[in-house]
Amino acid sequence: MANRPIQRLAFFDTKPYDRQFMKEAEGADSLDWTFHEFRLTSDTMGAAQDADAVCIFVNDRLDQACLEGLVSLGVRHVALRCAGFNNVDLAAAADLGLVVTRVPAYSPHAVAEHTVALLLTLNRRIHRAYNRVREQNFSLNGLVGYDLNGKTCGIIGTGKIGRLTAEIFRGFRMRVMAYDPYPDVAWATGNGVTYHDFDAVLAESDVLSLHVPLTPETHHLIDQDSINKLKRGTVVVNTSRGKLIDTAAVISGLKRGQLGGLAIDVYEEEEGVFFEDLSGEVLQDDELSRLMVFPNVLITSHQAFLTREALAEIARVTVGNLLRHGRDDFLPDTVLG
Repeated sequence: MANRPIQRLAFFDTKPYDRQFMKEAEGADSLDWTFHEFRLTSDTMGAAQDADAVCIFVNDRLDQACLEGLVSLGVRHVALRCAGFNNVDLAAAADLGLVVTRVPAYSPHAVAEHTVALLLTLNRRIHRAYNRVREQNFSLNGLVGYDLNGKTCGIIGTGKIGRLTAEIFRGFRMRVMAYDPYPDVAWATGNGVTYHDFDAVLAESDVLSLHVPLTPETHHLIDQDSINKLKRGTVVVNTSRGKLIDTAAVISGLKRGQLGGLAIDVYEEEEGVFFEDLSGEVLQDDELSRLMVFPNVLITSHQAFLTREALAEIARVTVGNLLRHGRDDFLPDTVLG
């Protein structure tokens, strides 16, 4: 029974672009799709009744109770349409015999380019200038930035995205220092990047860009202690995982000027906020509300991945994972647990 092909799919946390690209993927027409706009949790798992598989994103919550409920409903496969999987209890999934797959890489260029876009926008006050000009205010007061040329960028994590980001910053003729417990020395040598220990990168960076997965070791990597080790005025950019940053510590660092700025596409408590239209409501997250009033903070709502190329690749790999269920040709790095 477990090896039967996947036919019925319950798709959660759906947005219009998800439907478009998933339905266009090769082989998608062989699946019976049911799209739900709400997230999958132990409270909503009943919507997966009679489904062979569920497709989820970063803010769905598949704890042991949810997974047990899914199995009781007949679900045999959990397909993540993202790289991160910290929202799934993999040990429980393995005990229950569930197949869990992901998309390990879709477009590292998309995330790297968004990282640089965030820094450029914040540094040159492009967002503020745009709003001014629309109101026929052509004053330049308060829009002074600085040249990236000659500045030092610290890259924390040199996986695919971190390496691409470093290469783009090198194109600005920045000095790039990197930290990674598993350094890629050949790549660094070929691209004019030097590896250093974590504290040395903190101490010398004018810009610090985070590109590491969320693990117990990286949780709150940027906390009060690490902020105090930064060069005063450093700008921190995070397009990786929200919980890499201790928000309370960052707010403190911004208030006392230790941090020169913050540009983030992810937030540690983004569930129920990011991806949603809350324009007619009172934002209940006090720390996020506080961040939004700083003039030297720029926030986008987890959109770094959002390019046509990335969405097409996510759809291709996700549909492929589902269609290969139970066969021997699963891609080795897409199966978890």
